[in-house]
Amino acid sequence: MQNIKGKVVAITGASSGMGKAIALELTKNGAKVVLGARRAKQLQQIVEEIKSKGGEATFTQIDVKNKADLVRLVNTAVEQYGKLDVIVNNAGISQLSRIDELDIDGWEEMIDINLKGVLYGMAAAIPVFKQQQQQQQQQQQSGHIVNIISTSGIKIVPMQGVYAGTKNAIRTIAEAFRQESDGSIRITGISPGFVKTDFANNIKNEEMKTAIQKGMEQMAIDPIAIANAVIYAISQPEDVEVGDIVIRPSKQN
Repeated sequence: MQNIKGKVVAITGASSGMGKAIALELTKNGAKVVLGARRAKQLQQIVEEIKSKGGEATFTQIDVKNKADLVRLVNTAVEQYGKLDVIVNNAGISQLSRIDELDIDGWEEMIDINLKGVLYGMAAAIPVFKQQQQQQQQQQQSGHIVNIISTSGIKIVPMQGVYAGTKNAIRTIAEAFRQESDGSIRITGISPGFVKTDFANNIKNEEMKTAIQKGMEQMAIDPIAIANAVIYAISQPEDVEVGDIVIRPSKQN
């Protein structure tokens, strides 16, 4: 965990659930966090909680659908703490339905947040990582992208087609980036299964919402498990890259 201390980490979707857990656990280990989400009040409360325990944190209100907001998140990290070591692209949304139900609004929302939102996060962070690398005048890695993906897409099931498609798009993009970056910027994908969060609250399809909530009640794991996976990935020595972590309840099929 010594490699965590002093790292500056920007986190999207940080106002609750996995994003909040990641922020709290990172600051316990000495990281400085910059939180981004749409709900400023919740972000403020998390920052106050972290500071009350002696940690360092700040926040900025963002919507990952706006690429300028991601630039602002990254710039906040650099302005406040002088650098950016890690971006955690955690914001995500799920609208579950049959494809022939044609929930086009739901598709577009998932594409905008789960796919374009992650790309905007990467696009905001990569120039900063490259600039830091040039300033250090070394070929060592400078920067780490962590994408929170999903076990959806690893196992394809009905009702999750477009959702899984957005998640698998990120897997594909990340693997291409891993090869292109030649180790200079590390990239990790973490795929959670059922986790205790308010994730199901946004699902419009009542039948699917009930099914997901039932699954969560029966087997969901604590979001701290995902935070621990993030810590594991970013605490590795500079010459070690953790590619993909799948973390699910032991009884999830």
